[in-house]
Amino acid sequence: MASTKMADDSAKLQILKDALYEEIRQHGSETRLFTQRDLLDLNIIPNNDLLLLVRVVQGLTDDKLLVGTTNHHAGLAWRWRSREEAKKYTSLPNDETVMVYSIIDEAGADGIWNRTIKNKLNMHEAVVKNCIKFLESKGYIASMKNVEHPNKKMYIKATLRPSERATGGPWFTDGELDTAFISELEGIVFEYIKTRSAYRSSQVQPTAFSSGGTAKPPKKGAVTADSTTARGTKRSATDISTDDTSAPARGGSAKSRHVFLPMPAGYRHYPTVAEIAKFIHDTGITNNTTLGEADIQQLVDVLTYDGLIEPVRVGRRRGYRVTRAMKQDTVPFQKRAKEREAGIGLDQPLAPGPEPLSNGLTEAPCGRCPVFELCEEGGPVSPSNCVYFLQWLDVEDLPKAVAPNVALPP
Repeated sequence: MASTKMADDSAKLQILKDALYEEIRQHGSETRLFTQRDLLDLNIIPNNDLLLLVRVVQGLTDDKLLVGTTNHHAGLAWRWRSREEAKKYTSLPNDETVMVYSIIDEAGADGIWNRTIKNKLNMHEAVVKNCIKFLESKGYIASMKNVEHPNKKMYIKATLRPSERATGGPWFTDGELDTAFISELEGIVFEYIKTRSAYRSSQVQPTAFSSGGTAKPPKKGAVTADSTTARGTKRSATDISTDDTSAPARGGSAKSRHVFLPMPAGYRHYPTVAEIAKFIHDTGITNNTTLGEADIQQLVDVLTYDGLIEPVRVGRRRGYRVTRAMKQDTVPFQKRAKEREAGIGLDQPLAPGPEPLSNGLTEAPCGRCPVFELCEEGGPVSPSNCVYFLQWLDVEDLPKAVAPNVALPP
């Protein structure tokens, strides 16, 4: 009779365990914590019997289906674990391996350092290594790289994907900062902001005279010699305007260049981070890498810190515009990159934005001469035979007698 009663109690307990476990799964995710009051409110335990609840929870804990934890708000609480994961725990050979696997499980997607496992569990290093080796052989855990700690041996559950904090997000590839990918995206984002925060215009640059010869200086208004007028007498405006009609007219020839001009005051359509992110997504230029608004905001912040763009707020809309719009390159950044691939413009740095601010010293060759230390009269490089001055003055085609070829040291 006693054995039959015990069997009945065991069967009833198993029914309550299954019912409580299924009810817990339906009322929250694996991360939700259930307190004692929450478990009683599920109306599974008859008459809210606390002793029976303790037996049921203890049984689920022994089966590794519930995990006990401490909540600083409500005290002791439990969270549920999937049956597949519980089978892994019950299949482990000893308590040491269970403890190691449990602490790796708790670390989540950030992973955990093997030395941290050893220190937290206060185990001998050889025991920890044996447990990790066993778990790796079963495929329960896997090693990983963390960009914050590249020299540390980290471990993570094999079924989890490392977090962006561990992998560095889209800016890292195989644990290394992908500078080429970042530079290319910065150029694309900058070009998008430039073309939508400024407009192209043609600016006329008049020449001094229409004729191709040497320009003649304008005549002064004083009379040099005249039988009727005293020397040094000022002529009238009519006399000056009709004088020397054979002189070439000023402004007869003009050429224009394309420039960017800033948008007028009150312009309301400066590009926002959301619009930039949508543009990047629609063009598909990032291939299999998904970039969110937070990632695009990081690129925009870098361009802002570099002084290439600036935020502008119109009403509640926060957009961005380029700085020094008139100094911006009218050739798209992507076209400049393709020209460099073809071997064009290799002597110029490829970077978004206008040329840096300069003065007379930095514009002249001496201010940025790579062989400044060797420059002296009688030396291999001197001011009298400087090829950099010839390039700067656009007189590279002068005869050799005037501009001899000078072999510069490597």
